[in-house]
Amino acid sequence: MPLDNQLIAYVALALLAALVISFLMTPVVRTFAYKIGAVDVPKDARRMHKVPIPRLGGLAIFIGFMISVLILGGVPGNRELQSILLGSVIIVVLGVVDDIMALPAMLKFVVQIGAALIPAMSGVVIQAFSNPNVFSSSLYWVLGPLSVPFTVLWIVAITNAVNLIDGLDGLANGVSAISATTMLVIALLASEAEVAIVMAALVGACVGFMPYNLNPAKMFMGDTGATFLGYILATMSIQGLFKFYAVISFAVPFLILGLPIFDTAFAFIRRIAHGQSPMHADRGHIHHRLIDMGLSQKQAVATLYVISAMLGLSAVVLTTGGEQKAMLFFLALCIVAAVAARVVFPKEIREELHEEIEGFKELGQHGGPALPEAGEAGAPGGDEPS
Repeated sequence: MPLDNQLIAYVALALLAALVISFLMTPVVRTFAYKIGAVDVPKDARRMHKVPIPRLGGLAIFIGFMISVLILGGVPGNRELQSILLGSVIIVVLGVVDDIMALPAMLKFVVQIGAALIPAMSGVVIQAFSNPNVFSSSLYWVLGPLSVPFTVLWIVAITNAVNLIDGLDGLANGVSAISATTMLVIALLASEAEVAIVMAALVGACVGFMPYNLNPAKMFMGDTGATFLGYILATMSIQGLFKFYAVISFAVPFLILGLPIFDTAFAFIRRIAHGQSPMHADRGHIHHRLIDMGLSQKQAVATLYVISAMLGLSAVVLTTGGEQKAMLFFLALCIVAAVAARVVFPKEIREELHEEIEGFKELGQHGGPALPEAGEAGAPGGDEPS
C-alpha cells in the first residue's frame, strides 16, 4: 500500500517537534523536581542507584507530546482525541502529586478509573474483537453494554502495566517507544492520520527523554511518565488497533503491548500463589529476574527491548500478511534470538535461565509457587513505585 507523502511529512514533523521539546524541557523539569523535593533517595538495598536522582521526568515527556499533538494532531473538532488528552492531563497531575508525596493505592486507582471513563464516555470504546476461541462458530465478540466497562478495564490495566515494568533505567521509556513505533507503522500502513501523528509525538517525546534516562540515569520518569505512557498507549490502541485490527486478530494489541501485559499478569498470579495481595509489590518482575541471573542493567534492558521489538514486528506482519506469516516470522525471530543469546551471554547466565524456565514449568504443573519468596518491594533500580 503506497504511503501518503503529506502524512509522512506531518508524522516526521510531529516526532521531531516532540523530541526537541522533550529533550530541552528535561533539564528544566529536573531543576524543578529538585526544588519541590521530587527526588528518589537510595534509602534501602533494593535501589541500585547510589545518589539521589530526581523523579518527575515524565513531565518533560508530557509537555513535548502535548505541544506536538496540539499543533499538528488536529485536536479542534476531534471530540475523541480531546477526551483522551483531557484524561491524560488528569493522569499526569495524579502522577506529579504521587511523585512528590506517595498517595494511597486505592485513591490512585479511583482517579485512574475516572480518567479512563472520560474517553470511554466520549466514544473511545472497544466495541468488538475477533473471537479467540477457534472452536466457536461465532467469529466476533460484540461487547454491547459491556463496551464501556471493558474499555475502562483495558485502559486502567495498561496504565498500571507500564508503570510496573518501570524498574530499570530506560526500561519503561524504551518499551513504550517501541510499542508506540509499532502502532505508528501500522497506522501509516492503514493511512490513519490521527493515530499516526499522536503515536509519532509519543515516540519523539520518549526518544527526547531517553538520553537522561538510560543507565546510569540522570533522571527518572516517575509515576508521572510511566502512567502517562501507559494511558496514551491504551487509549490510542483503542482508536487504532481495536477499531481496525482487533476484528481481524485478537492478538494484535496484545502483541504490541505484550511485555507489560505478561509481566503484570504473571505478577498477579505469582502474588496470589504466595498468598499475597495482587497489589503487593515484590521483586519478581521479569527485569528483576534478569538482574538476578547476572545480567547488568544495560544487558537486561537491551534484552527486554529486543523481546518487545520482536512482538511488535510480529504484530506488523500479522496485520499485513496474516496469521500464518506472523507465526513463521515470530518463530524465526525466536530462533535468531536464541542463537544470539548463546553467543552473547556467558554459560553461567544460560544455566541460570534454564533453571528459571524449569521453575516456571513446576509452577504450571503443581499450581504452587516454585519461585523464592519475594520479600522486598519495588525495584532494584529505576523508579518502580512501591
